[in-house]
Amino acid sequence: MLNKVPEVTLYFWVIKILCTTVGETFADYLNDTLGFGLNNTSILMTGLLAVALVLQFRTRRYVPGIYWLSVVLISVVGTLLSDKLADDMGVPLVDTTVAFAILLAVTFAAWYVSERTLSIHSIVTTRREAFYWLAILFTFALGTSAGDLFDEQMGVGYWPTVVLVAVLIAVITAAHFALRLDAVLAFWLAYILTRPLGASIGDGMSQPHGAGGLGLGTTGTSVLFLVVIVALVVFLAVTKVDQTERPLVGSDDLDDDPDDDPDDVKDIDRVRA
Repeated sequence: MLNKVPEVTLYFWVIKILCTTVGETFADYLNDTLGFGLNNTSILMTGLLAVALVLQFRTRRYVPGIYWLSVVLISVVGTLLSDKLADDMGVPLVDTTVAFAILLAVTFAAWYVSERTLSIHSIVTTRREAFYWLAILFTFALGTSAGDLFDEQMGVGYWPTVVLVAVLIAVITAAHFALRLDAVLAFWLAYILTRPLGASIGDGMSQPHGAGGLGLGTTGTSVLFLVVIVALVVFLAVTKVDQTERPLVGSDDLDDDPDDDPDDVKDIDRVRA
C-alpha cells in the first residue's frame, strides 16, 4: 500500500497543533460542561477512536478525512488517559510524565528493532502503522501530563508555557536545518512538543480571565478549532498538496503483504528514500 500518513508540510503542523488544542478543550467540554464524567467520556471517545482506526487501517493509502479524524480522536483519548491517572486516580503528574515517556521510548525501541526505521515516510505496512498510532497515543498522553505539570503544578502559566514550548520547537527546527540534526529525531521531538503547545493554547483560550485565559470557554474554543480543522482537511482532500500520489517504483516486484518479507520492506525504504 502507499504511505498511510501525509507529507510533512506546514499544513501538517498547523492541523496537528489544532488537533492537540481540540483534544484538550473537547475532553473538558464533554467531561465538565456536558457532565458526562471522566469515565463515560473515556468510554465514549475510546469507542469512537476504535471505529476511526478500523477505517484508517482498512484504507490502502492516506485519506485526509479518515487520518485527521483519527488524530483528533486519539488526541482526546490521550488527554483523557492522562487525566484519568492524574485527576481520578491521584497519580502525581511527575509520575505520569515519566511513565508515558518510558512507554513511548519502549514503543520506539520495539518499532526500530522490528522495522529498522522510525520514519513516517515509510508507513506502508500494517505493522508499521500499528507502531505509528501507538506512538502517537503516547505522545499525546505524555504531552498532556508534561503540559499540565508545567502549566498547573509548577505554576508556569498557559501563555508562558506556549512561548517556552514554541522556542524549543524553533531550536529543534534550527538544529535540523543548520546543524543537520537527524530528520526523524527532529520530527518526533517536535511532534511531542506540539502537544503541550496546543494544550496550553487551548487552556489559555478557554479558561476564564481570572485564571489567566481569554474566557472563550471549552465550547467556543472547541467549535472554533474544529471548524478550522474541517476547512483545512477539505482543502487538502481537494488539492492533494500533502499526498504522495506516485506508485512505488518497482512495486510489481513486491509481495502483496510486505510484512511477510523483510526484503520487500527494504525495497520500499529505498524507494521512499
